[in-house]
Amino acid sequence: MKSKQTRILWGFLSILICCLLLPAAVKAQKLSDQINRLISKVISDPKGPGGVFMVARKGEVIYQKAFGKANLELGVNLSTENVFQLGSMTKQFTAVSVLLLEQEGKLKVSDPISKYIPDYPAGNEITIHHLLTHTSGIKDFTKMKSLASIAQKEMTPKMMVDFFKDEPVDFAAGERFEYNNSGYVILGYLIEIVSGEKYANFIQRHIFDRLGMDHSYYASDKKVVYNRAYGYQKRENTYVNKTAINFSVPFASGALMSTLTDLLKWQNALSHHKLLNAEETKKAFSRYKLNNGELFNYGYGWHIKELDSLPVIAHGGSIFGFKSMGVYVPGADIYVIGLTNCDCNSPTLLIENIAKLVVKHLTKGD
Repeated sequence: MKSKQTRILWGFLSILICCLLLPAAVKAQKLSDQINRLISKVISDPKGPGGVFMVARKGEVIYQKAFGKANLELGVNLSTENVFQLGSMTKQFTAVSVLLLEQEGKLKVSDPISKYIPDYPAGNEITIHHLLTHTSGIKDFTKMKSLASIAQKEMTPKMMVDFFKDEPVDFAAGERFEYNNSGYVILGYLIEIVSGEKYANFIQRHIFDRLGMDHSYYASDKKVVYNRAYGYQKRENTYVNKTAINFSVPFASGALMSTLTDLLKWQNALSHHKLLNAEETKKAFSRYKLNNGELFNYGYGWHIKELDSLPVIAHGGSIFGFKSMGVYVPGADIYVIGLTNCDCNSPTLLIENIAKLVVKHLTKGD
């Protein structure tokens, strides 16, 4: 008799639990379907290159999916474990590396670059802060016509700096914000000078190894990278293999590779001060002023912006064959990341739209 009552009780509890969990499951499925629809509008060719996408809330994955092919020649589908080139999302890692060195008392962001590169033109007026915030006025090497002459050469950081350092500045330091890859190449060089380590080794030892980012690398087309996603470009309605570039050229401005899982580890580490203390973290995610007192929307390695009046920190990347975009919503602890393996598929607006959708769905109801 007692056993029968127990079975009835457990049956009732099972039904109750199902009734309680069902609405949450339905809501989660509805969100997943809405995200899928947004992505399919951008990546619509299942036989072409595609992308991988993740949404995390409070550090936990709530959505993750891959679309399209990792390798067209072999017909291999993309998976959420594939390794992608990040392009300018590399700048986050470079900026944090500089702040790690400041945290250790080895430099100050207020230091002029002449302290480390004595012969740099106008080096007394240009500070590390100017490099971090794209307000240095230094010529962006990606806009120089002579770039093609070095694009496939093995360059040392000093050779890269020497390539553009004698170009006339576009404006005086601090006069305006203008996105600049040269500044982050110099930052990579400074990291090597101050730390005594190669940039790639510094990133590996002080960030990737410490955070368990086991599938993140300084990019290489020669090294065997397991689960590598191959990069493509579109030419006259057909896909072609990406244009080759030596990664010593983008260097600290755009030469890292990673995965969705590792990038979530990265974001969680930043949010919980696993690398930087609160003071240095605040520097990365603050807005700064130009010489005239005007605020601009960039911190150290991230854009500081708003999506529908919602404060976010964000950054994208683009390098031959790949595009990337990550958006973090501090107020809701939501992270949205997208990596694509064709530079014909930009995830920038897509990731912003997904972030807005997820915030609306999870924090306000839908």
